Amino acid sequence: MTDYIPKKDADFDIWFKNLVQYVNQKCIAVPPATEPEWDHIPASRRNELNNSYADWYTAYVITLKPHTPPETEAKNEARDDSEAEIRPFVNQYLRFPPVTNVDRTAMGIHNRDPHPTPVPKPTAQVEADLTFPGIHLVELKKIRPIASGAPPDPRSDYGVRIYYGILDGSGRERITAPPLTGDDLPHSVFTRRKKYRFDFDGSSGKTVYLCMRYENDKGGEEGEGPFGPILSAVIP
Repeated sequence: MTDYIPKKDADFDIWFKNLVQYVNQKCIAVPPATEPEWDHIPASRRNELNNSYADWYTAYVITLKPHTPPETEAKNEARDDSEAEIRPFVNQYLRFPPVTNVDRTAMGIHNRDPHPTPVPKPTAQVEADLTFPGIHLVELKKIRPIASGAPPDPRSDYGVRIYYGILDGSGRERITAPPLTGDDLPHSVFTRRKKYRFDFDGSSGKTVYLCMRYENDKGGEEGEGPFGPILSAVIP
């Protein structure tokens, strides 16, 4: 099954706007009704979805006229952030009753296959660019599959686990020798975003090592892909 989120930005904008409007309409009582059709989505979460669309559209509309590379980058980052908001929202609130198959079709969300095929183990490797937005800050940007590797499967490459350790650091992040594999790194975080920022306060001047791999939604050994390259940087 193909991804339900449209690939082209113009299609994504229309689809995302429709999703937001549909959810809001279902969660607001329309006279003569005194109760909304859906009451299972907290207002705070709807506001986060609304704000995510506003942030996306603000960045996207700038690129509809002649624009600069930084404006393109801002649009791409806004889209990544929006998708990271949309997917868990859909899985938590729109996959189950009172939302129906008709509702999901109207929102452009695939209905679940009653006989789904098994989700394959990830096969693609992961890479990213290292940036340093401030003192003791290290950010992985443009988290992506390695171009020369196997193409990612949107079902299996569900998210990325980032392993890290600090040479001669302190606490759980400490390592005493450069790692040979991601398994040598003592701590990890999971993300579905295309960027992730670490704040290594107190470790400026030390070397941090990072390594990533895709995970599907099973987790554990059955859901883990191969490690990508080990990255290292001196913490500013």
